[in-house]
Amino acid sequence: MMPQINNEVTGWKKELNATAFKYHVLICWVAVIFDPIFAISDYYISPHHFKEFFILRLSTVAVIFTLSSLLTKKFKDKPEIIALIPFLSISFQNAYMYSVMNVSELQTHTFAYITLFIGAGMFVLWNTFYSIVVVGLFFAVNIIFFWLNSPLKLNDILINGGMLSASVAVFSIFLIQLRTNLTKKEIIARLALAESSKQLKIKSNIIEEKNKEINDSINYAQKIQQAILPPMLLEQKLTEDHFVFFKPKDVVSGDFFWYATPTITDNKNTPETLIIAAADSTGHGVPGAMVSIVCNNALNKAVLEFGITDPGKILDKTRELVLEAFSKSDANVQDGMDISLLAINTATKEIKWAGANNALLYLFNGDIKEIKANKQPIGKIENPLPFTTHLLPFVKGTVFYLFTDGFSDQFGGEDEKKFKYKRFKNLLLNISTRSCLQQQQLLETEFKQWKGNLEQTDDVCVIGIKI
Repeated sequence: MMPQINNEVTGWKKELNATAFKYHVLICWVAVIFDPIFAISDYYISPHHFKEFFILRLSTVAVIFTLSSLLTKKFKDKPEIIALIPFLSISFQNAYMYSVMNVSELQTHTFAYITLFIGAGMFVLWNTFYSIVVVGLFFAVNIIFFWLNSPLKLNDILINGGMLSASVAVFSIFLIQLRTNLTKKEIIARLALAESSKQLKIKSNIIEEKNKEINDSINYAQKIQQAILPPMLLEQKLTEDHFVFFKPKDVVSGDFFWYATPTITDNKNTPETLIIAAADSTGHGVPGAMVSIVCNNALNKAVLEFGITDPGKILDKTRELVLEAFSKSDANVQDGMDISLLAINTATKEIKWAGANNALLYLFNGDIKEIKANKQPIGKIENPLPFTTHLLPFVKGTVFYLFTDGFSDQFGGEDEKKFKYKRFKNLLLNISTRSCLQQQQLLETEFKQWKGNLEQTDDVCVIGIKI
C-alpha cells in the first residue's frame, strides 16, 4: 500500500509538472538520438529487413522531432503529451517490426522492447491513466500488426517474447506510478522544508527585531537610571578619599548607590553633611531597576523634602514612602530594598549609621570593625520595628565600607563556590591601607579572577569612604 502524501503543501503540482516536463523533453531527445543507433542491432538480428527498418526508424525519429518541437511550448503545462509522442511513435514502430520477424528474430528483438518500457519507468512522470493508455495501445497495435503481417501462431508469439514483453509492459505501469509518487513526495517534502525555512527565517527576524527593541528599551532604561541616580564622584570637601565599585549583573541594576548633601550652613552654599548609601533592591535587571527608582525617590524625599538627617529615621521614613508608593497598586507588592546608610557631619564631627539587613564595616586602629544591621528590609513585613541609629567616632583616616551582598554571593574559584562574607571582610582588611583608587582596582581584579568564566550572580555595589 502506498503511503499517504501530504497534499496540503501548495505549489507541488506546478513543481511536479516542471520536473516532468524536463524529463519528458529529455525522453524525446533520447529517442531521437538512440532509435537510429538501434539500427545497428537490426543489421545483425534481421539483415533482410535492415533497409526497411532503418527507413522506419528515421521516419519515427522525424515524427518525434517534428511533433515535440511543435508541441513543447504549447503543452509545457501538460508534460504527459510530450512523453506520449516518443512512446506511441516507437510503439507503432516496434509493433510493425515485431510483426514481420521470424521466431529467432522475435526472441532477440524482445529485449529492445523491454528496454523501451524500463526506460519509461526511469524517466516518465505521469498519472497511472497515461500508463494504462500506452500499454493498452501497445497491446492493440501489436495485435493488429501481427494479425495483418505475421505468419506466426499465437503460441509462437507468446512463447518467444510476447509474454515477456507484455509482462514488462504491465510491470512498467507500477514502476512509473512508484517513481511518480516518490518524486511527488520528494517535491512536497522539499517545498515543505523551504516553507518551514522561510517561516523560521521570518520568525527569526521577528525575534531579532523584538530583541533589538527590548535591548534598545533596556539601554534607554539604563540612561534613565543613570540620570536619576547620583554621579559616582562625591563632594571632595566632605570626604578626603572615596571609591565606588559598581558592577550591575545586567545592563540596568537593582543595586544602586545614593548620596545627598542636605545641610547648608553659610551663604556660600557649603554643605556640611554627607549622607551616603549602598542599596540592594529586590531582584536585578529591569524589575530591580524599577524598584531602585522607587527607593531612590523615597530616599530623596525623606532627606531633601522632609529634612531628615538621622540615618535610622531616614530609613523609617523611606520605608513609609516605599509602602505608600506600592500601595497604589491592587497587586500585593512585596518589593523593597536592603540598605547600608551612613551620615557624616563635618561640622559637628558626628558619624551616624543605620542599616536594613546590610551591615557596616570600617577600618579603625588597624582592624576591621562591624556593626550589624536591623534584620528587616525597607518594604512590607509583619511587625516592623524602628531602625536603629548607631553613633561612630569621627577619627581621621577611618575608612567606612558600605556594600550589598553581590560580591560575597558571587560563585567562583577552583570549587565554584560563593566568595562568602568572611573572605570579603578579610579582603577589605588586606587592602584598607591602600588609597581608595587602588582599593577599587584591587576589588575589581579580585572579583574578575574569582568569577572566572562563570556568570555574574548578582549586582555588585561596594563604597569606600575615608575621612
